[in-house]
Amino acid sequence: MNESLPLSVILNELGENREHYFNAVSPAIAQSSNFCYPSVTSMRNALQKEFENPFYTRGFNPTVGILRQKLAALEGAEDALVCGSGSAAVSVAVIGNLKSGDHVICVQKPYSWTHKLLDVLLARYGVETTFIDGSSISHFEQAKRPNTRMVFIESPNSMTFELQDIRAVAAFAKENGYISIIDNSYSSPLFQQPYLMGIDLVVHSATKYLNGHSDVVAGAICGSREMIQRLFASDWMTLGPAISPHDAWLLMRGLRTLDIRANRSADTAEFILPTLEKHPKLSRVIWPFSDQHPQHELARKQMKRCAGMFSLVINTDSSAGVERFCDSLKHFLIACSWGGYESLVFPVCGLASTPSYDNPLMPWNLVRVYVGLEDPQLLLADLLQALDQV
Repeated sequence: MNESLPLSVILNELGENREHYFNAVSPAIAQSSNFCYPSVTSMRNALQKEFENPFYTRGFNPTVGILRQKLAALEGAEDALVCGSGSAAVSVAVIGNLKSGDHVICVQKPYSWTHKLLDVLLARYGVETTFIDGSSISHFEQAKRPNTRMVFIESPNSMTFELQDIRAVAAFAKENGYISIIDNSYSSPLFQQPYLMGIDLVVHSATKYLNGHSDVVAGAICGSREMIQRLFASDWMTLGPAISPHDAWLLMRGLRTLDIRANRSADTAEFILPTLEKHPKLSRVIWPFSDQHPQHELARKQMKRCAGMFSLVINTDSSAGVERFCDSLKHFLIACSWGGYESLVFPVCGLASTPSYDNPLMPWNLVRVYVGLEDPQLLLADLLQALDQV
């Protein structure tokens, strides 16, 4: 959170100047594509600062403007941009800081569409990427080249939960003059604030914890006001990834309960995992705060809490065993994503034969589990009965 504002103020009060919208308790939805001015001079003056004045909703919208303030404050950053998806946020942050001939250092198992952005789309335009094991800062040193421009990390990543030392990566980037970007979707700014650790730009899939109701697809970019303004004035306006005012309003509604939801999910994970870690049908349980995780000390150093998502490696010889486990669950939905009110499982074997998603670095018998807001004992009992079917 912003050091000068309590969490409650950010979530419930910041930016909500009710006298601007008829003293309504809930923020107004400025559901308009364009905005008018009483004179040519006033329009011209507004356009000089389109970053903060309503002219066309692709640029600035008053409802989105309130949300920008809240998201920036949550990260401890100066400003933010809100996009129509997490992939859009990653794309704007990355594309806006690269040119043909540049080189990127990226961790080896980022979000699948981040990997495709770097390895496929940008490669077509002369940008090179080296994917590395980010567990040691020495691997970043070994990967750098004279044309390196950017370091992209994801700590933890969202399937196998490898971490990077955020402060060390930020220092490495600054020493070499690189832009540093992190995808902070797993932890949310509630549990981890990379901007305050020295990272230049923090991106989020706001679809996840920030919204928390599985009804909005959104993304966010948080950073210094100078960097955010530069992105806005160039690639943001060109690419046009703006979120709709209504979706921004829904996201603000979700933020009201971020603290309650994220901590409830984390509490449930802490209740469930000690039992699962001893289960004979599981060859491994992967969760950053588990003592079994090889980087648990680093996790506890840079994360305030660990989110309620973990992975189970099923002890079975075939995908049929994994499928029996997933299909037997009564209180978990089989679906992608996380951060909503509902508990989910996401089996890697379900991605087989789908080139856009299949990743040979992911164990075929891995099932990612997100625990939502249901009764913890009910969820544990459901997982145990499903494991009996393996």
